[in-house]
Amino acid sequence: MELLALGDTGYGDELLFGAVITMKLAVYGFLLALVFGLALAVFALKGKGPRWWLFRVYASVFTGVPSLLIIFLFYFGGAEIVRGLLSPLGIRVKLDVSPFAAGVAALALVYAAYLGDLIRGAILNVPKGQFEACEALSVPRRHLWFRIVLPQALRLALPGLANTWIVLLKDTALVSLAGLNDLIAQAKIAAGSTKEPFMFFTAALLFFVLISSLTLPLVRQVALRLERGQRRARV
Repeated sequence: MELLALGDTGYGDELLFGAVITMKLAVYGFLLALVFGLALAVFALKGKGPRWWLFRVYASVFTGVPSLLIIFLFYFGGAEIVRGLLSPLGIRVKLDVSPFAAGVAALALVYAAYLGDLIRGAILNVPKGQFEACEALSVPRRHLWFRIVLPQALRLALPGLANTWIVLLKDTALVSLAGLNDLIAQAKIAAGSTKEPFMFFTAALLFFVLISSLTLPLVRQVALRLERGQRRARV
């Protein structure tokens, strides 16, 4: 009841607004990381040659550097990076990087390294007979990837994708240090104004627990759908 009363003074709305920002940050970052990670997985699928070494360098950098440092790099130096890339082309732009954009870009690039390795391993675990059969039947490559290989790889990678989503969701709290008014930042402001840190930080904690808990049944439903037609081993 006390929390609801504080909501009448604006803190409930502020927490809700912060929760929406946190969810947008997590969803956009994860979707971009998934797309980029898939591209990296296909790019380095052979496991040898220049592509493989480029992928290993990328993965080593973004998995070995703290996510917070990447967020700061994009927030404070993102405009300079873009200008540096475009200036050789004769393109001059005036750009201001918002905390939200910096957070999405940083989380996407960091977790694309993890997802690229995960998806690559899943693709390699798809039976080689699937590729050979498609080649023998002259199946177009787009059908081979989008209708045959990737659905099977997604089924294999699903537990890892779910774990990565939960870890990325927790890392969204780091973006508040770059000035984003997400749930953590709003809870901190409310706690400082009311001198009730336990209440507001507990509310933020419950939000993350709730989203993580809702992820599990959703993943279970997706797994059941992807497993249709799979032969179950009898015990």
